[in-house]
Amino acid sequence: MVEVIFLGTAGGRYVVAKQLRASAGTVIRIDNSYLLLDPGPGTLVYLAKKRIPIEKIQTIVVSHQHLDHSADLNIVVDAVVEGGLKKRGSVFLTESTLNEGILLSYLKPYLKRLEILRPHTVYEDPPFRLKTTCLLRHNAENHGLIFYLPEGKTIGFLTDTAYFEGLAEEFSEANILVINTVRYTPKEGVLHLSIPDVKRLLTQIRPEEVILTHFGMTMLRANPFKVAQQLSQELGLPIKACYDGMSLKI
Repeated sequence: MVEVIFLGTAGGRYVVAKQLRASAGTVIRIDNSYLLLDPGPGTLVYLAKKRIPIEKIQTIVVSHQHLDHSADLNIVVDAVVEGGLKKRGSVFLTESTLNEGILLSYLKPYLKRLEILRPHTVYEDPPFRLKTTCLLRHNAENHGLIFYLPEGKTIGFLTDTAYFEGLAEEFSEANILVINTVRYTPKEGVLHLSIPDVKRLLTQIRPEEVILTHFGMTMLRANPFKVAQQLSQELGLPIKACYDGMSLKI
């Protein structure tokens, strides 16, 4: 069985700083194996609240170094390796994340695997298999991610980026598409997607299901659930707004 658990749905510094939404990451579970994506602030706490056993997290993926995606990386890794008593766990991150020292050096020898993410590359850490997209348009080295699930299903995570031509094509194979939607309306110089960008994307590709998450203040004020409902009616696609702790069974 595959389950995706959205521990947190905060995007944008104000929403994260005020914890108006939780800023924890996302868990993908395949049977009894767990992958953790983007362990932002509070991830360890929300893993405990959801009773997800930390020792069973075998794979950690960090899309980029910004703190809302990486702040709890070290405490999670330390828990996975039991402070160095066990050599286990795989961490996949960008080169800039590694060079920034986001992962503390004393933890690296205890990991079973430490891998740099490159564009358009497939990585396997059974039972997990994922592929990076091109570099996205953000103020940090950042990739979108597509996870290949059992029975031929795919789930794409369109992480932080501004819209650009060719973005939709990078996620065309995703049956389920999770879109980081920080803004309700676009703002000059802000390298995040807004609702008009989401509309442009979804006129080019038509996933079986779309999930909006990673909300900033303009999205919270607009009410993500109403926005998703209106988008769904307008585009004729099943679109839902994520909430903290939401579980998606595939």
